[in-house]
Amino acid sequence: GLAIGDVVEEFNGVKIYYNGAVGNSIGRRRAADGYNFGQGFQCVEFVKRYYYEKLDHRMPNTWGHAKDFFDTRIADGEVNPARALLQFRNGAGAKPKVDDLIIFGPGLFNSFGHVAIVSEVGDDQIEIAQQNPGPRGASRVNLDLRNEGGGWRVANDRVLGWLRMP
Repeated sequence: GLAIGDVVEEFNGVKIYYNGAVGNSIGRRRAADGYNFGQGFQCVEFVKRYYYEKLDHRMPNTWGHAKDFFDTRIADGEVNPARALLQFRNGAGAKPKVDDLIIFGPGLFNSFGHVAIVSEVGDDQIEIAQQNPGPRGASRVNLDLRNEGGGWRVANDRVLGWLRMP
């Protein structure tokens, strides 16, 4: 079986690690320059490491749980200053793009929310790449995508929206 910290797969050359139970943490992980990726091997650690390694992006606010990545006070399409990324609400307008961060709000068994990276976009579904989906979860998951009233909606009630490089 897999052990915590084993590589499950990669997305665009960035490793996705196994974390076992959702609440597991092996302590804080940082880049060589000290930039905070987050708790290993939580979902936040993967997406921040991906944005750092692949897109050369550092978030001004390096703290917070997954749900904190989406700021409900920010208008659709505006910059989320804590993350230095454009923010789009689920269903508001913009279609998700590959490399967008997709943010899930808290659920019944997860008060912290979840964050993943959009790895593929089709006409009626997206694929996400994720770390820490749970012991039986997959690192890649497809979600239905619908065009409703001129806006794009990921058909999952927990999806708050997505963040994108400006």
